[in-house]
Amino acid sequence: MNTLITGGAGFIGSHLAQGLLERGQEVHLIDDFSTGHKANIAHILSNPRLRLVEGSVLDPECMEPLIAGCSEIYHLAAAVGVRLVIDKPVETIMTNVRGTDVVLELARKWSRKVLVASTSEIYGKNSSGPLREEDDRIMGSVTKHRWAYANTKTLDEFLALAYHRQYGLPTIIVRLFNTVGPRQTGRYGMVIPNFVRAALAGEPIQVYGSGRQTRCFACVSDVVRGLADLMAHPGAVGEVFNIGNNAEVSIEELAHRVRALAGSSSPICHVPYEEAYGPGFEDMERRVPDLAKIRALIGYAPRTGLDEILRSVIEYFRANPRAS
Repeated sequence: MNTLITGGAGFIGSHLAQGLLERGQEVHLIDDFSTGHKANIAHILSNPRLRLVEGSVLDPECMEPLIAGCSEIYHLAAAVGVRLVIDKPVETIMTNVRGTDVVLELARKWSRKVLVASTSEIYGKNSSGPLREEDDRIMGSVTKHRWAYANTKTLDEFLALAYHRQYGLPTIIVRLFNTVGPRQTGRYGMVIPNFVRAALAGEPIQVYGSGRQTRCFACVSDVVRGLADLMAHPGAVGEVFNIGNNAEVSIEELAHRVRALAGSSSPICHVPYEEAYGPGFEDMERRVPDLAKIRALIGYAPRTGLDEILRSVIEYFRANPRAS
């Protein structure tokens, strides 16, 4: 089995590549290293079944031979993180929408199976829960750049489903809910790496907003196992799946747990959203996945609890103090 991973040097892509190599697959990666890092895949670069190409999913000439030579595609390349979306809205839109269009069109040409990584952000301000795949999306105003990422990924989903329905292209859509673990960077606003880095440095742990907002965090090893199992299951084609963990925690409680597990004396302080992201920033109070659909198809269930995830991230940052 020859597999292509776009965004393969990113946080999730690097873990997926390792998992697929362990399953005996030949793995090709493409990454432009705008957010991915060669350090993420340094430990597998010597594997003879791994090939790395530096390039962009926006470049059809670069992508075509890779897609022609593979049997399946995990399309993970995307602009990621709230901070990047706020700071670089044009790049966010182009990377997410144009990149997916290139991948799907070439996959159609070469009749390749595609798993498209989407996001829980597509639910927008829908704070009910647990959220099911067919639940309504509630989007904010187009003047709020906060929602650009959610809308680009929504269009990615529409495109993938349209290619399946119109052309019979085998596509799978997966909505990821806060995937975390070693090698994730806090550079673009990811909360756990930022909390851990601050705790280990003895700096203030900054909780944005009231801290009462709740999220669910899934270990990357659980998620990549689920992605591979979905790709292998014929019943996943043409469907949308939530993937993550449904154990809920407030951001305030998360900060306290990070501090305790890190043995830190860092103060926990609250920062208004407006100060962190600019005027008019909007967030949701709750985001919890309903995992019934993916559980019914492939038996997916998260195996890793939050404290174990936090310990692994703390250990990673202790071993890699220059990581950010």
